[in-house]
Parts: sequence; C-alpha cells; structure tokens
Amino acid sequence: MTTIRPIVAVVDDDPRLLESLENLLESAGYASRSFSSARSLLISGLSGLDVLIADIGMPGMDGFELCDLVKKVRPDLPMFLITGRHEIADADRVQGVSGCFRKPFDAQDMLAAIGNALRKSKNGGEHES
Repeated sequence: MTTIRPIVAVVDDDPRLLESLENLLESAGYASRSFSSARSLLISGLSGLDVLIADIGMPGMDGFELCDLVKKVRPDLPMFLITGRHEIADADRVQGVSGCFRKPFDAQDMLAAIGNALRKSKNGGEHES
C-alpha cells in the first residue's frame, strides 16, 4: 500500500535554503518541489500542490505578489512566507497567509505549522473569522 505524500513547493532565490528546506521536508515525509523564482513555479503550475512556502524578498515577483496571485487561483492552498528581512512587519500584506517565518527559523516550528495547515485544509478549511 502506497501513501500519498503531501507536496510542498518552496520558492526562494537562495539555492542553499532551497536545498536545506528540501532535505527537511523530505525527512519529514513530504514531497518537495523547489523553485528559484515565482515565475518558475507559475510555469510549472499550481495543480497538485498541498502547501506553498515563498521567500518575500526575491527579484522579479516577490513573495507577497506571488501569494496574492496564487490566492486568486488556489484560495484554499496553505501558504507560508519566509524572510531574512523585516517585511513581515506589514500586517496588511500577510492577510490570508497561513504563517510567516523569519530566517533563520526553527525547523520544528515550520514542520508543525505545515502539519497544522494540512490538517485544517483536509477538514474543509476551518477558518476563524
């Protein structure tokens, strides 16, 4: 019997972070898809993804813009933003995002947040008002 592993897409222009997150996610039982830009993710497509993790500060389309675009197509897709800067201070920009993490973030906190988001999405999206 095969178990379907949730697919987590990671978008970051830092190849070391992509590799690190890919290893973390794979070791936790997730299937990981890494993208070096928002554009490469969008070209690949959003179908089949269970979670999206995007860096805020990327050249071209930043993480905020990517999440805004993804919300229009996949409004129920859990999305997390990560940053090495202070962009997450802008609370208005993170509305509708499952969570924000400042680099360096705690790996176990990230995995717990992903697990919680996946459980909520499987239970029909128990959104608080």
